[in-house]
Amino acid sequence: MKHYILEGLGGRALTLARKMGTVSLMIKSMTIWLFKAKPEVREIVKQSVRIGVDSLAVTLLTSFFTGMVLALQMGYTSKNLFNEPLYIGTMVAFSLVKELAPVLTSIVIAGRVGAAVTAEIGTMKVTEQIDALYTLGTNPARYLLIPRYVAFMITIPLLTVFADFTGIFGGFLVSTIKFNVPNSVYWNDIFTFMEIKNFMHGFLKTFAFAFMIATVSCYKGLTCEEGAEGVGKATTEAVVLSMVLVMVLDYFISAMLVAVGII
Repeated sequence: MKHYILEGLGGRALTLARKMGTVSLMIKSMTIWLFKAKPEVREIVKQSVRIGVDSLAVTLLTSFFTGMVLALQMGYTSKNLFNEPLYIGTMVAFSLVKELAPVLTSIVIAGRVGAAVTAEIGTMKVTEQIDALYTLGTNPARYLLIPRYVAFMITIPLLTVFADFTGIFGGFLVSTIKFNVPNSVYWNDIFTFMEIKNFMHGFLKTFAFAFMIATVSCYKGLTCEEGAEGVGKATTEAVVLSMVLVMVLDYFISAMLVAVGII
């Protein structure tokens, strides 16, 4: 019995090592071609529009109502504790800027765009279009990976900034309409306590999230199994893995940023 358990653990470890090796080689190839070849500007713009512009509405809507519910909860909590709705703006702004806006934006992009990227690349692999690129002398890393990596790295941080402002505005509406907090008090609470390092705490994390989502989506597409079932399975795995890794990375990057004083 012990022998079978060890054999199973060893098999899983070897499988994980092979997958990590494949991911490393993919990132290496993408990095080499990033500096070696002229970038596909038109494809980068196309992917940026697809990832960023097309995802703007759902990102802003998510952030807007997140800010509203934060203000609602903070308002009632502070009223129960202090009989007055205190520091709503501060709590809403800090919660969104440092954690919720980067994480929720990345999760939305992983579910909406990461799945599409995996399905697109996976379909190209199943239909042997990627093999055709090799035959034509075009490296898939240059044509498929680099535009998507660059687009993710550009659009997710920008979407997060929009989400920050939209969520804070949603909190502003609730605090002023529901709790009758003066406009000046809400914004003064934010500008008094918010510093640039607090904004950078959340903003810097988005680059790691973007790189991770691009890596998972492209890897799952390039390594999917044959057939429509394989593409569907790879798409599901990409979305689930990206969302889980966003939460995992969020903790470790937050701990690192706090350690270096970016809090």
